[in-house]
Amino acid sequence: MSDQTDEAGTSSVDRLDLSVPHSARVYDYFLGGKTNFAVDREAGDHLLEAFPGFRTAAQSNRMWMHRAAKYVAERGVTQFLDVGTGIPTSPNLHEVVQAIVPEARVVYADNDPIVLAHSRALLVSSPHGETAYLEADVTDPQAILDSTEVREVLDLSKPVALCLVGVFHYITDDQKPYELVQQLLEPLASGSYLIFSHCTPDFAPAMWEQAIQVYKADGGDAQVRSREEIERFFTGLELVEPGVEVPYRWHPDEETQQLAERRVFTDVSCSLWVGVGKKP
Repeated sequence: MSDQTDEAGTSSVDRLDLSVPHSARVYDYFLGGKTNFAVDREAGDHLLEAFPGFRTAAQSNRMWMHRAAKYVAERGVTQFLDVGTGIPTSPNLHEVVQAIVPEARVVYADNDPIVLAHSRALLVSSPHGETAYLEADVTDPQAILDSTEVREVLDLSKPVALCLVGVFHYITDDQKPYELVQQLLEPLASGSYLIFSHCTPDFAPAMWEQAIQVYKADGGDAQVRSREEIERFFTGLELVEPGVEVPYRWHPDEETQQLAERRVFTDVSCSLWVGVGKKP
């Protein structure tokens, strides 16, 4: 593991809190990654006992993110702000979009110090584009927007794709999630996009109630939301067809269709609502 220090000289590893699970590392565990700790694996196993679909949900979420990013890049957007990046896993967002628009510029942000420790994987840009990484929290949008990385890499007077993928089910109502999204969208130019996914209890409410309880018992916090509640995040935006949908029905590619036909991807096993909205 590489290590980096902040201005105070504190290393990213020193800032790790291994007493509680972290969403980025639990997600990495679900995806079969190696960048997680016992506390994350234990929480992940408890979640799988409550809701066996978590690994499938994580897989469908990541595959959808790639399709959504491609969709936006194919429509000429060359700037991406990915908040809640998670552990680097190839292909990362910049690899997906730079394959379409080599000049794409991507800023990543996450609040887990271990993501910072592995951020070099996020910084291998195509020679025509640029990437940057900052340690920041989605609950402080202004710090993200005012960061050197955003100011130097992105031009907010031109369209930006704001990626909030699998992030806001970790933001509870008392943290004012809708206001946070609006604060991030507000300075973005007309023609910008919101790429958004969120876990839902709509298809298996009893299992999700149990999953939230065990996650909180392990020291985490989360809040899943209904389709109607998730549609509110797109207020003021023009939803791309087919609107807010389960991930495997949103512009599916051949692999996604095959997994759906084999009943690997189902509404219950995915339990996500996803969508892409365009700022008028």
